[in-house]
Amino acid sequence: MTTTRTLLFDHPSLLGFERTRAQVERAQRTAAEGWPPFNVEALPDDSGVRISLAVAGFSADQLSVTVEGEQLTVNGRRDAEAERAFLHRGIAARGFTRQFVLAEGMEVRSADLEHGLLHIEVVRPQPPVPAVQTIPIRTAG
Repeated sequence: MTTTRTLLFDHPSLLGFERTRAQVERAQRTAAEGWPPFNVEALPDDSGVRISLAVAGFSADQLSVTVEGEQLTVNGRRDAEAERAFLHRGIAARGFTRQFVLAEGMEVRSADLEHGLLHIEVVRPQPPVPAVQTIPIRTAG
């Protein structure tokens, strides 16, 4: 049995969206990862977003934030701990990798660790394109 799936941006009048489709599919795959939990909020000046990841128990030297192309990657690694006898273990002690797909032109402005939360500000520094543009029509001759 052959199954077909409807792909986003697969309408014949949407031209040149192959790269966007690939980014959306990559974002859907990474969204399935459930740990660590995170929030995304708009910055007050509408210049970008602030991502806040819950990274309780991680120190700054156990975390890394990297950008490669249009992919933001946050890694957390735990140092080997001595064997301990937990009566209850509710705090995750595993390492993680969390990825975000950035739109073209987005830049990471800062990363701050505060009270168990890693805050990453992502901004779009260049001025936005006007909502309506009038394109001049040239004539031959």
